[in-house]
Amino acid sequence: MSSRIQLPMLPGMTGTREWVYPQSIDGRFMRLRRWTFFALHLVLFAAPWITMNGHPLVLVDLPARHVYLFGQIFTPTDTIFLALLLFFLAFSLFFFTAIFGRVWCGYACPQTVFLETWIRPIELWIEGDRTRRRRLDAAPWTLDKAARKLAKWSLFAGVSVLLGMAFMSLFAPARLLWTGQAGVVNYTFVAIIAALWYVDFTWFREQFCIYLCPYARFQSALTDDETLLISYDAKRGEPRDRHRGPEGGCIDCRKCVVVCPQGIDIRDGFQLECIQCARCIDACESVMSRFGHPTLVRYSSIAEDNGRRRRIVRPRTVAYAGLMAALVVAAGALMASRVPFEASVNRAPGTLFTVDADGMVRNTYLLKVTNKAPTPEPVPFSVEVEGLEGAEVLAQPITLASEESRTVPLVVRVPVSDVLPRTVPLRVRVSSPVGELLLPTTFKTPARTGTGKEGS
Repeated sequence: MSSRIQLPMLPGMTGTREWVYPQSIDGRFMRLRRWTFFALHLVLFAAPWITMNGHPLVLVDLPARHVYLFGQIFTPTDTIFLALLLFFLAFSLFFFTAIFGRVWCGYACPQTVFLETWIRPIELWIEGDRTRRRRLDAAPWTLDKAARKLAKWSLFAGVSVLLGMAFMSLFAPARLLWTGQAGVVNYTFVAIIAALWYVDFTWFREQFCIYLCPYARFQSALTDDETLLISYDAKRGEPRDRHRGPEGGCIDCRKCVVVCPQGIDIRDGFQLECIQCARCIDACESVMSRFGHPTLVRYSSIAEDNGRRRRIVRPRTVAYAGLMAALVVAAGALMASRVPFEASVNRAPGTLFTVDADGMVRNTYLLKVTNKAPTPEPVPFSVEVEGLEGAEVLAQPITLASEESRTVPLVVRVPVSDVLPRTVPLRVRVSSPVGELLLPTTFKTPARTGTGKEGS
């Protein structure tokens, strides 16, 4: 469990730390978690290096205000997709929490993943298991203790930098970052991220889950009697006695307590500190299997504990699933109608119109086109005008590579006519092989102001 031991404090911290020394454990849930951790590490470390359509699989390029995701390029004009993604992730959290409880905390949270994958194995390798670590921390400082602590903290620092680089690879090109060619700002953020992880690994650990993580605070509002939780079978287990093993009761071995990374006793009932990592289940199974009895600690629900059948389909899960489906459909419809380029048209600075020597009224605009199509070949664009009969359109040919942007002058001319009003609405059609955009604007004429003079 936890132990009140005076340990070296980080700068600015005083007092006695309630340190938790979880004992190593193996079992079916720990093996499942290891495979999950491996898959998550694969995504974190491999995704920035994999390319699709010539771009990283996942990259958030903040200076360029571009997001590269699965071969697509998103810019600030695609903010609706970010909003839909955030809503989808939020309702996904609600949905899976309502069914499986804190499955995120026990199987996918970076805090849990990195502690179980890197930090605890390093501690086990250098300082030994739970009992040896407690004795080492309680013992006076010696050369051996100092060497072990220095080795452990150095490896923690190396892991922190490694993870800082991996996280930053989601925001800066991985090849430049890992070869030392990225900018100073990128490596400054690597240092900040690494420092935060180092403080967490060396000191904060489970305190983050208990004191800082907001999920533990509002998870009770997302769960009900049907939610899957880790619970202790008190009906079979109580009263606790060392000789109850053959009867299938709790022998009070406390193994479920000493393996808990949060320092709690699951036999005391549901607690907000529990992250549902299932280490206590593996611990109890390893003990009760010796007597031929099922585990006393298991995944269950309040409904099952009270003899009722657990329901997965219920109003809140149906509502969450429906909202998630609606968000997916909305995102799919928007993606299907999404045009992979941006265009804008603005009137050129200066006069509103000019009457040329040949009697044509001329309006000049600035047309900006940005190609967001993730294709290696340049894309040609054509420009037409709608809503102004007999208009003559003068524009430079536009051919843009992926992510290239260009602003060109656009001249629209029509013969002078008394029929035309002062302001004529029109639309500029910008077309490419992959789609088109209609840009509304206006055409100014010299109506009721005389001809042969420039407008103002």
